[in-house]
Amino acid sequence: MSLFADRPRLIHASLALFALAVIGRAAKVQLLDGERWSARARDQQVAAAPLPAPRGAITDAGGDVLVESREMVRLRVAPREVRNRPQLAKLMARAGIGADWVRRATDTTLKWVEIPGLHLPTDVAMITATRGVHPVPVLNRVAPPSDGLRRIIGRTADGGVPVDGVELALDALLRGEAGSEARLRDSKGRVFASPSEGGAAPRPGHRVMLTINAGLQDIAERALTDAVAKQGAAGGDIVIIDAQSGEVRALASHRTDPRSTAATALTEPYEPGSTLKPFVAAWLLDHGRVRVDEMVNTYNGKWKLNGRVIEDDHKGPAFSLADVIRYSSNIGIIQFAQRMSLREQYELLRDAGFGAPTGTTYPSESPGRLAPPSQWSQQTPASLAMGYEILVTPLQLAASYAAIANGGELLQPTLIKEVRAPDGRVVYAHERRVVRRLMSPEAARTMRGLLKGVLDSGTAVGTSLATFDVAGKTGTAKVARNRRYVKGEYTASFVGMFPAEEPQIVILVKIDSPRKSIYGGKAAAPVSKTVLEAAIAARDAALDRRGLAQAPQRVAAAPPAGEPVRDVAETLFVAESAGSVPYEVTLGQPLRAAPVVAGERAVPSVDGLSRRAAARRLHRAGFRVAFTRGERSQWPAAGTLAPAGSRVTVAVTP
Repeated sequence: MSLFADRPRLIHASLALFALAVIGRAAKVQLLDGERWSARARDQQVAAAPLPAPRGAITDAGGDVLVESREMVRLRVAPREVRNRPQLAKLMARAGIGADWVRRATDTTLKWVEIPGLHLPTDVAMITATRGVHPVPVLNRVAPPSDGLRRIIGRTADGGVPVDGVELALDALLRGEAGSEARLRDSKGRVFASPSEGGAAPRPGHRVMLTINAGLQDIAERALTDAVAKQGAAGGDIVIIDAQSGEVRALASHRTDPRSTAATALTEPYEPGSTLKPFVAAWLLDHGRVRVDEMVNTYNGKWKLNGRVIEDDHKGPAFSLADVIRYSSNIGIIQFAQRMSLREQYELLRDAGFGAPTGTTYPSESPGRLAPPSQWSQQTPASLAMGYEILVTPLQLAASYAAIANGGELLQPTLIKEVRAPDGRVVYAHERRVVRRLMSPEAARTMRGLLKGVLDSGTAVGTSLATFDVAGKTGTAKVARNRRYVKGEYTASFVGMFPAEEPQIVILVKIDSPRKSIYGGKAAAPVSKTVLEAAIAARDAALDRRGLAQAPQRVAAAPPAGEPVRDVAETLFVAESAGSVPYEVTLGQPLRAAPVVAGERAVPSVDGLSRRAAARRLHRAGFRVAFTRGERSQWPAAGTLAPAGSRVTVAVTP
């Protein structure tokens, strides 16, 4: 009886113990193990989806976007989750996806299918809204608009991984920081955006502004492509650099070999030939070892030195230093260079920036090659004077000519003008950086005058512009392969400064293995003229219009004998205000030009003469004449032998 009486109590006690056990277990799970179980639940129910960071835009010097990131979508399909497979197949076919991939995306025997390629979100919006389709956002880099810009900026692989160019060099700044978002997954594997779970927003990359001017870059690329085609050449390069700041305004590279993708103006060095001669002349002038009108024997264009025959294309019995530069005399420059020691010759070329990278922002820039004197042969000093046995990149050579243009300072060239953080802060701004003084202002000024003669009456006749003077130097160098020069293969080049008096830009044109003409004055120099004419005509091509308006204007060639001569002294000076035009004044009877006899003759002195009388004397002697502002002087100096029809510049006080 008592046993039956105690049964309800036992049951109640058992239930109470069970309830306590449940409560204890619940307390343990929720209070003691709560964090662990919550984490396991989040792992099962919440998926973290990566959010790629927008890669920073790259712009030209004017702020126009050259390359930026665009949001794209990569499609992934779980065929077994798709409910309306015919509808999905129709949408995918409409989006241009191949039939084979459409068939695989609707094949229920497959668990997962990744559709190749990237799509604009708007083009596949209805597909991504379909159950079973799992879109993955991808930021795709839009390629630059031209081949030349692609070589500078570089390429990126899938996922924004940089391959070369500025993209690779500045990847740490451009790539930004990826973010993430949380997505909920139900028991059937369906994914939903979570309004409550937190995520991390992506941080965009920095914005990079190049020094490149898009308008000038386009002009240079078109001119180079046309020149390579017309010359039947293997390729070529054009570099345009601001002579006063060192900023690269255009960098065009073209190769007929489709495997070439780099900016070869920075990566492929070459033997510069005669374009190296002005640096020897400038050094000798600076050290007082030569005068502009000093003559050397040039042996009528053929001379034997150390068992080696040196030849000139322009033959003459004797040339002054001015003539050596004008006619690009190998014999003359070697004899002048013999006044330098081996160490001095090496240090000159080293100080000009040859044999070392310029330090511009490009990952595969070549340093070129300049061997130390300990590795020179007996022939090396003569070879270096002519621009052989040395390798330079087009950018190195253009930067060294900028020193002649700006008064003697070698500047570090740059492709990067500015870098801005995502919030707009300027974290880097280019400042003019002087590497060293390469020559004195006086030597630089003299060299600009000598280099004007190259275009007036030397190896680049006809390259100067109708209204502005251009100074420059041509180069024609044999091409070496496997330590031997290839017969019939040459590099034609020209380096110019515009305008000649106060240069704003330096332009280098190099044509590789031209077939129509091998000479720099015929193959390369005309390309620079084409670029400059187009740049002047363009609205925005990185030129200082006010400075050009105040620059001395060119004088037309002397008219035929017996024809009236305009009084050039009264028409040359442009008014001080920008945009003004030269004024003209009629002064009595017109001058008459004397008959011009071909050949060289001494330049007459015009010291103490009025502008009209000076123009009369020079015209009668068979020369053209130009007047500029400055202390009274003339160039070429009185007594210098100069070809008939060449120009004499006279500086006078207004």
